[in-house]
Amino acid sequence: MVVHDIKIYAFSRKEANMINKLLHTPEGVRDIYNGECEIKLQLQNRLHQVMKLHGFKDIQTPTFEFFDIFNKERGTVADKDMYKFFDKEGNTLVLRPDITPSIARCAAKYYKNENLPIRLCYMGSTFINNSSYQGKLKETTQLGAELINDSSIDADAHMLALTIECLLQAGLEEFQVEIGDADFFRGLVEEAGFNEEEENQLRILIENKNMFGVEEIISSKEISSNLKTIFLHLPELFGSLDKLTHVKSLTKNERALKAIKRLEDLYAILAIYKLEKYVSFDLGMLSKYNYYTGIIFRAYSYGTGESIATGGRYDNLVGQFGKKAPAIGLAFYVDQVMLALSRQKKEYEMPAKNTLILYKANLCEYAINLANHFRNEGMNIELLREGKDYTLEDYIAYAKRSGIGGILYFETSEAIKVINSDSGEIQEAKFEDFLKE
Repeated sequence: MVVHDIKIYAFSRKEANMINKLLHTPEGVRDIYNGECEIKLQLQNRLHQVMKLHGFKDIQTPTFEFFDIFNKERGTVADKDMYKFFDKEGNTLVLRPDITPSIARCAAKYYKNENLPIRLCYMGSTFINNSSYQGKLKETTQLGAELINDSSIDADAHMLALTIECLLQAGLEEFQVEIGDADFFRGLVEEAGFNEEEENQLRILIENKNMFGVEEIISSKEISSNLKTIFLHLPELFGSLDKLTHVKSLTKNERALKAIKRLEDLYAILAIYKLEKYVSFDLGMLSKYNYYTGIIFRAYSYGTGESIATGGRYDNLVGQFGKKAPAIGLAFYVDQVMLALSRQKKEYEMPAKNTLILYKANLCEYAINLANHFRNEGMNIELLREGKDYTLEDYIAYAKRSGIGGILYFETSEAIKVINSDSGEIQEAKFEDFLKE
């Protein structure tokens, strides 16, 4: 039996509390490691590969930018929900709460003279300093795509098809993409004569399903009974294509009718993709991002309270950075997609386990040569020199708890022990036998 030297450190209670605090992450962020991290990387790779198949090219933007990139005029996250700090020159910087404005800035800068479609995809973290509840994270991983310089209904359908194909490729089967149109609500608001403050208040009430508050606001306006009916029943205006046909009889607002017509045309193209069964419509859908100008959509799957993907058309945002260009984008919330996969019992294959080559100090050259040979064959190899304070049993136990599939133990330059970490079974082999494989 080997007795290990143990160094004992004496800490004061204050020091112990400080060390304990340092082991924890701040509220709203977390560590991802071992199997969960492997699954997340696999999921990201699958989603990214679908985007590449659709012709999207990668772009990376900074984790923090000038505050003005995300200010109120851009229609993005509220000022109070951003993480703000200052650089040496006194400029206000923010951790990006949203990646779309960053992509819009890049498009205006690097593709200023390009008038044909620009396809960009990205992956990164966003940071929103809202109140944490039910485990809601303040740092989330987004993987998304933006199609710029294309205002067609075909582009809308393309991005929705991309969303659905990504979710299918991720392994989900039970999900739904709900589609609305920002212009439908804006058309009704315009017809009713609401000012900006009343419109914002109405948005909040509808999002919170506070229909008593909605009724109070619209009762103060002289508007038609049909228009009142639509406002009061906005949360119920969701479902199949038939729901859109019914609403058309309740309004003559040109902007709202145009939005409905676009949704009908969109459905027809999605039917060509043979993906129409995954979509439904929600004319009461609103977004916290006010830069959306046309279709907006969210994907949901059972087992998650939050949407797993969102997107929409934003034809004016790029123009705020100096390039007039229509655009539509989508974003997947990777952590929510992982949760949906878990709830639906969808499992990913774990990558091949590593193999540990354990060697005595005088056999370093043999071990390195064998490791290089296996790595050239595509195997994951860990190299470790045997320590005098540990037994072979210690290394087998280490392999088990570290997810290492097997150990190749160099006892001599000729003899190698082949150890199965799970069963503990040991076989003998020769160095030359491995090089012949």
